[in-house]
Amino acid sequence: MSVVQVVDVTDPDDRRVDDFRDLNSVDRRPDLPILPGGTPGRGLVIAEGVLVVQRMIASRFTPHAFLGVDKRLRELGAALADPSVAGVPFYRASAEVMATVVGFHLNRGVLAVARRPQPLDAATVAADARTIAVLEGVNDHENIGSVFRNAAGLGVDAVVFGAGCADPLYRRCVRVSMGHALLVPFATATQWPGDLSMLREDGFQIVSLTPDPAAVPLSAAVTGAKVAFLVGAEGPGLTETAMRASDIRARIPMSRGTDSLNVATAAAIAFYERATARER
Repeated sequence: MSVVQVVDVTDPDDRRVDDFRDLNSVDRRPDLPILPGGTPGRGLVIAEGVLVVQRMIASRFTPHAFLGVDKRLRELGAALADPSVAGVPFYRASAEVMATVVGFHLNRGVLAVARRPQPLDAATVAADARTIAVLEGVNDHENIGSVFRNAAGLGVDAVVFGAGCADPLYRRCVRVSMGHALLVPFATATQWPGDLSMLREDGFQIVSLTPDPAAVPLSAAVTGAKVAFLVGAEGPGLTETAMRASDIRARIPMSRGTDSLNVATAAAIAFYERATARER
């Protein structure tokens, strides 16, 4: 039985739904992080669609409000019985009212919003991990979302963000990840690439992915009991500084005429190689 408080909203200017407003705005969207010195953002996390909302409810990102049409309210019945959302308002609205609030027609029909909890640090997410993805310079939100989804599906325990990465809690990241950005632990390195030394001291073999033909084949580079895969942005790839901080440089064997893959695809291949190596 649902434990949320259902509140009907018929006026798109209702201030109670401000946390869902202007989601496509460059400078007013509520999921912009709050940075030192202040920003227009509200530091919120937005989940979009039934499956992603269910995963938000199951995560450490506890929703403090929902906005959706009646059909989605009924589809979320079991998830909305979770004690963590007891008394949380579910603002029930028509598709037209929702579209005016968020700024576009939302096919998925439901949103949830949560405040960002205290961020985890790299040492915490690495503590019980056996396989970690470490990203440098990955500033495409869809690639980050895809990395999270691949990590969840292929046994990666955590993600660490190095220098130059985009916000992993942007709505598009969360949506593309199918909500796994809320479930796979992640942290931002406070010292880059210095935190790689911390991972090494914790027993991780640092493997940097590169198209360099002089690098060893990936299959020969995932032999450690604990592995951290270091991947960079498409185009520039990893910085030389980051690769020098790794233990081994590995390449994915490619057909002639192709020198690299999409970063999320390359990461997925590395994750799969690691998963199969552990099963041997």
